[in-house]
Formats: sequence, structure tokens, C-alpha cells
Amino acid sequence: MTDESIQPLVGHLVELRQRLLRAIICILVVLACLLYFSNDIYQIVANPLIRQLPEGSSMIATDIAAPFFTPIKLTAIVAIFISIPYILYQIWGFIAPALYKHERRLVMPLIISSTLLFYIGIAFAYFLVFPLAFYFFIHTAPVDVAINTDITKYLDFVMTLFIVFGFAFEVPVAIILLCWSGVTTPKSLRKKRPYIIVAVFAITMFVTPPDVFSQILLAIPICLLFEIGTFFARFYKPRSDDGKQ
Repeated sequence: MTDESIQPLVGHLVELRQRLLRAIICILVVLACLLYFSNDIYQIVANPLIRQLPEGSSMIATDIAAPFFTPIKLTAIVAIFISIPYILYQIWGFIAPALYKHERRLVMPLIISSTLLFYIGIAFAYFLVFPLAFYFFIHTAPVDVAINTDITKYLDFVMTLFIVFGFAFEVPVAIILLCWSGVTTPKSLRKKRPYIIVAVFAITMFVTPPDVFSQILLAIPICLLFEIGTFFARFYKPRSDDGKQ
């Protein structure tokens, strides 16, 4: 490898490091601003369960340090979620020079839509899925069972669902990227629609709580988002075709 080929590579690595540092600094700044409100943030996230708990029940901490560390852990995750637009902006700034001008016009809407869809997926889980799922769990428990959920296990549970629903709502972006890269086509996806729908319902059985409400509430939006993705994918021609024009 010649010095001329090494220099551009080193320049890219330096730029990548700078952009990663900016993203990390952004997360730390947001975290510092939110730390004071850690307990309030946890209270907000716990509200869907607390509202469903029977009278006299409450959340508990089985670890003596959990009341301190669990809200901070949640706040750190929230800081990452809030920083996603800036993180994606840094990613965009790094890859944009490698794209053609017409490709940049197509990629920016994908970055914006992927951010919005991720947030919509989290909101969907919080406002619709959690109340139904917790109602089902609590009202199907045996009569003599006292429901006192550990705060750490609750956080792990809701964070898993937040991530599942957040990324599940990225289906249109994933479909557009697959069609744009030439892996598949909108026409081919439409032909395989029945198999894809069956696969979606099968997958949601494993990534959601074991209740039919959560499975349906994840599967139906994915199917609708699949249709949206196949519709918009036709505006993104495969890159090989773009290069020939």
C-alpha cells in the first residue's frame, strides 16, 4: 500500500473518530442535563404498570443499590434515545461525501424518517401496548398472588419492548434500502406478501410478551409499514441502475 493510498484512509479514520467523539459528548451532555430528573423519568416509564397494580401493591427493589442505579441506567438510555438525531447527523456527515448528489437527496429523507419511525415505535409501545399487556398480566394472575414487580426487572422488560417496537417500525426504511441496493424489488415483495405476513406473526410471537394483544399490536403495524415501504421503494432505483444513468 502506497503513501498516497494510506493518507486518505488515515483522514477517514480521523474524521470517524471525531464524529464518534461528538456523538459521545452529545450523549454525555444530555445525560448531565437529565440526571437530576432520574427518579421522575423512571416514574414516567413506570406509570403504565403502576396504574394497573391492585390497591396496596407497589414496585419493589430486591437489591439495596437498585433504587439509586436503576433510574440512572434508565436516564442514560433515554439520553441515547434523545441523541439519536445528532448521532444520525454525524453518520450522515461521514457518508455523504461518498454519495452522488442525487443519492444525497434520497438518503436525507431516509435518515429523517428512520428517526421519526423509531420514536413513533417507542410511543406506540408506551401508550398502547404497555397498558394492554400489563392489564392482561395483572388480571390473569392467581387470586392469592401478590404483584410486586422489581424495578430493575421492570426496566429490563420495558427497554426490551422499546427497542423491539422502535426497530420494528423501521421496516419501511429497511425495505427501501433492500430495494435500493438491488437485493429485491417492490414487485417481488408484493408477490411474497402472504409468506411475509405469516413470518411477521410468527416472529412477533418470540419478541413480544406471551399475550395475544402484544403480538397483534406489533404484527399489524409491521404489516402496514411493509405496505408503506413497498410503495415508497419504487421511487428508489437500484444503485447499479443509477450509476448507468
